[in-house]
Amino acid sequence: MHTHDAVDSTTPEGDDQLDVDVEVKIPHETREPVPELITTESALNAYAQALAAGSGPLALDAERASGYTYSQRAYLIQIRRTGTGTALIDPIACPNLGAIASATVGVEWILHAATQDLECLREVGLTPSSLFDTELAGRILGRERVGLGPLMENELGVYLEKGHGAADWSQRPFTPSMLRYAALDVELLVELRDALAASLDESGKRSYAQQEFDALLTWRPREHKGEAWRRTSGMHSAKTPLARGIVRELWLTRDDIARRRDIAPGRILPDRAILAAALAKPTGQLLKVHGFNGRGAGRYEKQWVAAIARARALPESELPQPPPRSEGPPPPKTWAEKNPVAHARLEYAREKLAVLSDELNIPTENLMQPDLVRRACWAEPTDSEQWYLDLLREGGARPWQCDLVLPILLQARLQASEPLTPT
Repeated sequence: MHTHDAVDSTTPEGDDQLDVDVEVKIPHETREPVPELITTESALNAYAQALAAGSGPLALDAERASGYTYSQRAYLIQIRRTGTGTALIDPIACPNLGAIASATVGVEWILHAATQDLECLREVGLTPSSLFDTELAGRILGRERVGLGPLMENELGVYLEKGHGAADWSQRPFTPSMLRYAALDVELLVELRDALAASLDESGKRSYAQQEFDALLTWRPREHKGEAWRRTSGMHSAKTPLARGIVRELWLTRDDIARRRDIAPGRILPDRAILAAALAKPTGQLLKVHGFNGRGAGRYEKQWVAAIARARALPESELPQPPPRSEGPPPPKTWAEKNPVAHARLEYAREKLAVLSDELNIPTENLMQPDLVRRACWAEPTDSEQWYLDLLREGGARPWQCDLVLPILLQARLQASEPLTPT
């Protein structure tokens, strides 16, 4: 049970005892009994028929096992619609939810932090035709805390007791407390959507939010260009070709094991162990290297030793070279020296975006992706407004963002025609 101090009280003079009134938060309980887990096609089809007769939008959530499994699949899916109640569906037992999709054609989805769940829902046959993202709505409204629990408390005065968000949902069976937690995640999602929608209308931000929601309909996970092993944490410290070769071979070996066993790579061998081996270049006992004392490290010692041996056997010409230069601008901290005029443009743009953020009560990163702002400021100035507009649109900026931020970028070009003079 979480508590917090509600009222500061004073004590009579000479009394060392301080009385504090404490407000006890009472967790919200499910309105109906937690439903039975749907694990058969017949039960799924029965719920789908009831769902088709329901009304209003569809509240959805999915539980994955991030940090435990290699895959990002859903291990539990929660659905609720007015008139049909909540359903808890096991997508391992029922891997195709086409019946749910058919029963809700054209129905608005409600998701919280949609990008976390859209891909795993797509894998089981669920794709929205329209949606409302409560987290995004909270951001555009300038709410300080946009997690599901804080938003519920702020908008509806309801306290959700959390506790299983980081659980390993790939394990069976689910405990009663896990199913209760899952049911609560969608129980009030429709009411939360309605409260946030009303605030968006009152603040004149509904069109901003709608453009963001529409963009989510075509969202896909970011595809990382280049070789994935180069994203190993601490990779910058592997400065020699052999060190990079060892990182590559260990990373690829770990990835193969993780994929085959559906275990999160970091649970088999942490990045810090890969880097430690790359820097130590061990020829003796590998398990003496810092970081190789975990269960996964010992279990697969032969594979790790073979990976390092493969790297050592490669000729210099086949060892990895340093990463290619990034296509984007360099880190902003280097701009003042490398390109003072671009630095001046960026400083001006950041200052004006901060002002606009305060005026609209929208975080600057939601006004425009910081990377797009940097790209616009680094590029050689042009008199073409269309050039800037094309840059923003190609980077995924929505019309409302372009309307608000393009004037700032154009003014930055004019105001920063000369480097900023230090004061």
